[in-house]
Amino acid sequence: MDVADKPLFTLSVAAEIMGVHPRTLMIYEAEKLVIPYRTKTNRRRFSQKDIRKLRFIRFLTNKKGINLAGVHSIIKIIEEGNKRGVELQKLTFPDFKETSIV
Repeated sequence: MDVADKPLFTLSVAAEIMGVHPRTLMIYEAEKLVIPYRTKTNRRRFSQKDIRKLRFIRFLTNKKGINLAGVHSIIKIIEEGNKRGVELQKLTFPDFKETSIV
């Protein structure tokens, strides 16, 4: 397992990293934008990759004014491009800058 895929962060820690209320992350999960790993006791755990995706979602909603349905469509298109070797996220949103997790 790639270190970026390892589920490390609890809901509260992920929310703190993101600077949002934990309920926001629960809404993103309900909308199937990010699906965190669940422990045996059903606790959410977010990976570094999840945090990067959450930051992109926040960028789209806050900086671009896109609603969650639009974000869902954009993410699906980007994922399809990735499967075909095209980095649509960087091409379409060059103003989105990925930063380190912590």
